[in-house]
Amino acid sequence: MSVDLRSEDTRLESLIDSKLNDSPDSRCFWWDGKWYSKADLSRMASGCEATLRAAGFGRGQRLAVLMPNCPMVLALSLAAWRLGGSVSPLNVKSGLPSLTGTLGLIEPFAVVAADAVKKEAGEALRERGFTCVTCPPLGPLPEMSGHPSQFETPDVAVIFATSGTTGLPKAVPLTHANLVDNCLVTREAIYGLAPGDVFLSVLPNFHSFGFTVSLVLPITMDASIAIVPGFLPPSLTIKAIKEAGTNVIFGVPTIFSYLLSAMDRGDAPKDLFARAKYLITGGDRLGANLHDTAVRVAGRDIMEGYGLTETSPVVAVNRDYSEHRRGTVGPFVRGYEWRLCPEGKAPSESDEKNPENGEGVLWLRGPSVTDGYLRSPETTAERFKPAGSGRPWFNTGDYVKMDNGYVKILDRVTDIIIVGGFNVYPQEVELVLHSHPAVKTAIVVGMPHHVNGEVPKAFVQKAEGAAVTELEIVKFCKEHLSHFKVPRKVEFVDDFPLSGTGKILRRILRERERHV
Repeated sequence: MSVDLRSEDTRLESLIDSKLNDSPDSRCFWWDGKWYSKADLSRMASGCEATLRAAGFGRGQRLAVLMPNCPMVLALSLAAWRLGGSVSPLNVKSGLPSLTGTLGLIEPFAVVAADAVKKEAGEALRERGFTCVTCPPLGPLPEMSGHPSQFETPDVAVIFATSGTTGLPKAVPLTHANLVDNCLVTREAIYGLAPGDVFLSVLPNFHSFGFTVSLVLPITMDASIAIVPGFLPPSLTIKAIKEAGTNVIFGVPTIFSYLLSAMDRGDAPKDLFARAKYLITGGDRLGANLHDTAVRVAGRDIMEGYGLTETSPVVAVNRDYSEHRRGTVGPFVRGYEWRLCPEGKAPSESDEKNPENGEGVLWLRGPSVTDGYLRSPETTAERFKPAGSGRPWFNTGDYVKMDNGYVKILDRVTDIIIVGGFNVYPQEVELVLHSHPAVKTAIVVGMPHHVNGEVPKAFVQKAEGAAVTELEIVKFCKEHLSHFKVPRKVEFVDDFPLSGTGKILRRILRERERHV
């Protein structure tokens, strides 16, 4: 089952404006308990456009946005695109060194910030020469000035900051064509998405998953959006799902874990997801225990998808519940070529094209994939390889297995633990740990070892009210895993280090083990 949703519009503002001009009085977004129309969003964007134009913002300029999820993020983006510029939604919680480093790469015309953000970081930004202006969540954008720079990049729509697995910020420029393509193929891939659907926008806008899939996609397909400034406290999200009639819910596993726990405790209605067509997760692995919890508590499973910032972001997704395969991220969406290569090897003409089975490091190319990193030729050369004619190949850094056309993410190449020459995939060990009734969440990383090079170590968060010892966990693993895959040490933790999107930062746990 598929539908042809190709569009002649290759620029986002053209595609979005065509939707806003059609039935302008129909509802567009829900914010703080109230619905607003398409005309309301169009007026907000036009006001931002006039202010930016008067300030000197124009073709190729870049506007940094430091605001939580709110209607003005979409209005500012639309205004910047109408003027031939781009936006860069950033995370103030990334820390001032990382934030200013990214801003130095981007060289924004100005920084538009929420009042709380400006109080927190505004002075530091000004000291470093960045113009910073405060804007309310519904506008208006106040009169402002900026620092015009000479960038001839009107095709760039959004610049995202991403640290990948290194912790060092990179800037990923995505073009209008990248994002338009990804919106169209994502809508095509997930059966049943339709105009009139209500998407939940709770994933942070500084992440491509939140920006593209939860904010831009619904507008381009004439759906509406329930916008929540952030996930914590979960009560705001619960209210948005109930009051706005949200029926398409994208989230990271942490968000679904919180919501399902609230439903299980009675802090959220048992029928919270009754209207939902789909519960879809991405951005991190979904543990088997969360699948089971979703079926038990909500009466339906959570489907998985897969993407990266560099791919705008969606690469693969389960199509619907009838074709859903638990433990996979579904088939690739239309438009990608892919190759599975041994670690350290780039694709060649002799490789099998788009293999239905096999495993290896995943390389991709297609119209949703960026051509490289902003002002970072060295990093671009590491991850992108020329392919003769056509687009370059992008190394995702993920080791995957293909199973009759369905994609299973085995691990990040950098997460693979090599024990005495044998590869150990943390996800395999984590699946076993998650099957233990006393385990709520488990993360496995490599721990240095004087003989084997490294051995697995498990960080375990116990299920509520559960009692279990390290010895019991290790014994359980020995019963289900080869000896070299069994964790040599188990550390019980109350929580895990999280990114701004709620993804567990195993890099932090791994680095901690390196410095013990």
